[in-house]
Amino acid sequence: MPALATAALLLPLLGAAPSAAGPSAAPPAPDRLQRAFAAAAAEYHVPQSVLLGVSYLQSRWDAHDGAPSVTGGYGPMHLTDARTALAGASHHSDGTEDPRGDDSRAPLHPPSDAALPTELPARLTTLPKAAELTGLSPAALRTDPAANVSGGAALLAAAQRAVGEPLSADPADWYAAVARFSGAEDSATAAAYANDVYEVIRTGEQRTTDAGQRVALTARPDVAPDVAQLGGTGLRAASAAGTECPKSVSCEWIPAPYEEFGDGDYGNHDLGNRPASQRIRYIVVHDTEGAWNGVLRMVQDPTYVSWNYTLRSTDGHIAQHVKAKDVAWHAGNWYVNAKSIGLEHEGFLADPDAWYTEAMYRSSARLVKYLAKKYDIPLDRQHILGHGNVPGTTTATIPGMHTDPGPYWDWRHYFQLLGSPFEPTAGKKSDLVTIRPDYDTNRPGYTGCETKGEPCAAHGSSEVRLYSDHDVNAPLIRDVGLGTTPTTGVNDLSSRVSTGQQYAVADRWGDWTAIWYLGQKAWFHNPKKNPVVVPASGRVITPKKGLASVPVYGRAYPEKAAYPAGVPAQAVSPLPYRLPAGQKYVVGEKVPGEYYYAATFDDASHRVVVGEDQYYEIQYGHRVAYVRAADVTLRAVGK
Repeated sequence: MPALATAALLLPLLGAAPSAAGPSAAPPAPDRLQRAFAAAAAEYHVPQSVLLGVSYLQSRWDAHDGAPSVTGGYGPMHLTDARTALAGASHHSDGTEDPRGDDSRAPLHPPSDAALPTELPARLTTLPKAAELTGLSPAALRTDPAANVSGGAALLAAAQRAVGEPLSADPADWYAAVARFSGAEDSATAAAYANDVYEVIRTGEQRTTDAGQRVALTARPDVAPDVAQLGGTGLRAASAAGTECPKSVSCEWIPAPYEEFGDGDYGNHDLGNRPASQRIRYIVVHDTEGAWNGVLRMVQDPTYVSWNYTLRSTDGHIAQHVKAKDVAWHAGNWYVNAKSIGLEHEGFLADPDAWYTEAMYRSSARLVKYLAKKYDIPLDRQHILGHGNVPGTTTATIPGMHTDPGPYWDWRHYFQLLGSPFEPTAGKKSDLVTIRPDYDTNRPGYTGCETKGEPCAAHGSSEVRLYSDHDVNAPLIRDVGLGTTPTTGVNDLSSRVSTGQQYAVADRWGDWTAIWYLGQKAWFHNPKKNPVVVPASGRVITPKKGLASVPVYGRAYPEKAAYPAGVPAQAVSPLPYRLPAGQKYVVGEKVPGEYYYAATFDDASHRVVVGEDQYYEIQYGHRVAYVRAADVTLRAVGK
């Protein structure tokens, strides 16, 4: 369609600018975006359910106030313009940890190189193409939701024509076009994306967006897409050979190297025999702090570090690098590494507007559900950890521990996708709570996203701020392990709790609740009309009678007597924290003291050492920690 005609059609939806002398424009009607979908669907002859379904998988219909996603995607249709969005963007490290975290070896601090590639793939440049098709300016497509929806409809129509299909009114006829819209380069990824879109169409969705727009997609359970169309897309076939992924996602094997280099050193992971030799207890969620191509280059470097899987933002595609039986170097704590699987998600912690796509959230959730079932990992926040929940191994390592995926990862939505939502499990007066703010409306201020000390853009958050008293003017809770004055910095975890974490109630005062946290009474605002927690039941530990306090550890290592000849005993080093008498902390599970000795390239020398000492994993602060079972008493709460 000519540019002038397209612009004229959209004018009622885009809204005319107010005159210089006139009043400011009224806020948009709450059905404006719904009407934009209807208009764009009619204009480009795309079934409205298809347009809505694709947009939901891209952004859940959110506009993000015109800010780009982690891969430079804009608006409800996630139209990508990565060169404009990400060129010159500054993303800083969230820590200086040694990802291996093993005292038996020298610290490892490899340089990173995850820059944007010189030649961008088509999936990162859909917005310029939409501008060509619609005649709308790139600026309008980036900033105006109605224009963005029009651009997405134009791209879908162009994809339908490209695969030789008519502009049918039947949503079942658009499977190939939806698959092509994903930007995937292989048929398996495109199919996984299209299947998700059609699942949304069949089940229906409705929500109020981040801009207050009410959007609904009526369920169409009868829609059965013509999946045979995929053969006409021209996409290459992809092999999932060698991967450990569910069939519901697209997965490829891009191995991390196990190689010797330099003067007797090797990388970038260790061989193992899990779960036969030791249980896999954790899944650790990371963000990449870099773009897809650069991140894949790094994990294939033997002098770098490793993780098990990388997930792509635009379409949810997964690459596996390290087998579950082996131990990747990703969490900065050798005890956790030896018992976990690490997932890197394409994204940036300190960029509130660099949002994650629904396609990646869904793909990640399917992978985690599969792994959790296979390895009997509980779906809770003491087993599904963020990197920022992993404790330092010793006092010296605490300040350098990473903090990703940060406050902008939507844990509440993620656990809904996992099929394990954070619901009340006890009565209102329970002395145990699960943190559960409303992500979109919960907006604690952060600083330091771009410039140290400067405010970050206002944005939804999974985290709740903690104070030393029931007053927002009271000092923030201090983390003695960090040894610094607490701040609102985006990487400062000293006084924050995260969605899904559970704590014992220490006190209540009006609209304020106190919990036991880092050995202190920590307060947060919890108004009755808009609570940020739900009551919970569970198990807690408290120091045994007669003990003034007990030590807290960052790893559950065995006692010295458990080590066989040839395996150097590892220090059982308490952290600079204590657990005082009378305080209670929620238990994840009881674990044996255990250490995986794998300090040489020859895996014949590797050993799993298991001791007599038992530990409880607890939610101690923002990070988990361990206490010796012999030091504490276990009890049930909230039943």
